[in-house]
Amino acid sequence: MPEVSAEWAAAASNLLSNIRSSCTNLTAVSFQGSEEDREKIWDPNTMFAEELWLENEKACAVVHKSKQGRKRQELLAVALGVKMGVKGALLWQPLKLFAYSQITSLVRRAALTQNDNHFNYEKAHNFKVHTFRGPHWCEYCANFMWGLIAQGVRCSDSLSFLPNSAKVKVFKVMVFIEFIEYQWTNCGLNVHKQCSKYVPNDCQPDLKRIKRVYCCDLTTLVKAHNTQRPMVVDICIREIEARGLQSEGIYRVSGFTEHIEDVKMSFDRDGDKVDVSANLYPDINIIAGALKLYFRDLPIPVITYDTYSKFIEAAKLSNPDERLEAVHEVLMLLPAAHYETLRFLMIHLKKITMNEKDNFMNAENLGIVFGPTLMRPPEDSTLATLNDMRYQKLIVQILIENEDVLF
Repeated sequence: MPEVSAEWAAAASNLLSNIRSSCTNLTAVSFQGSEEDREKIWDPNTMFAEELWLENEKACAVVHKSKQGRKRQELLAVALGVKMGVKGALLWQPLKLFAYSQITSLVRRAALTQNDNHFNYEKAHNFKVHTFRGPHWCEYCANFMWGLIAQGVRCSDSLSFLPNSAKVKVFKVMVFIEFIEYQWTNCGLNVHKQCSKYVPNDCQPDLKRIKRVYCCDLTTLVKAHNTQRPMVVDICIREIEARGLQSEGIYRVSGFTEHIEDVKMSFDRDGDKVDVSANLYPDINIIAGALKLYFRDLPIPVITYDTYSKFIEAAKLSNPDERLEAVHEVLMLLPAAHYETLRFLMIHLKKITMNEKDNFMNAENLGIVFGPTLMRPPEDSTLATLNDMRYQKLIVQILIENEDVLF
């Protein structure tokens, strides 16, 4: 069998110690063999040995149930090193609930640690009080969650309302019908309310619950797909750099709205398998428009609401050196996924400015386009937006011109 890492062995040993301590006073469960054999079962260095599993599997007397049920009971009985008799069968259900919840959490965290391709972006859990049906154990401390109602909390992201549109042909005229969808994204971690204060920011959203690419939280999307940046950013920028760096007015000239919506729906439907090649979309402004639309539809902008005011204050500084230093300090406050996305975008926009003789787009022009796209004031105020527009433009202009220094 493959060698077990020290981290996995330590985690497994801790889990099995919790299970063993929970079973100490259960009279219906009997341990087999000598003291040396029993200790061997709990030794993390030997617990994964194939010979030990086969030997204990043969020694376990399992109640006659369905084939799938027998296999599950055998697996748990071998892991616990116990014999499940007729009386012990009554204990199977709570033992199963306990072991499965613990092992699921353990495997999930071990997989994230072992996966070299995982991008370690922090995402805080969004715990909400939850009433569990049947026995449940805390996935942080491994202790029982007592009570009949509101026994603990579960990680469950806020409900996201997603604007959508559909094309309908009415009297040979294509029109768009706007409607609203919603989606839940969460990792489903179950813990005590008190334990939730100590859980690290390691929420791993369930990819099956991510129905959309557009309008989805940036960190949630990259963690669910295990990518460094949102797929829309990578794919669109790659296509624009392949055939649009010298396109006149790139990002300033708008593509057809209908075609941009087509690209958006293609990303939502096909994900990273989307086709944005020149065969389908010969006008590169459509791809540029789809990228800008993605940034505008983010529920939390790339330059987050928490850092917005600090960026505006930095832009108001008159001394260029102090302003550059202040912008750099605020950049360090961005969430990791937002920072990486902004860095990648600024490198791309710098390439756009290097072709200014052909596309007539300099850093100032791009600042006018991307300022309101990448940053929005926390309060939905038209007056505040108008007052801050020149500072938004200036921030993006500074980021482009000093991309090699700031990032």
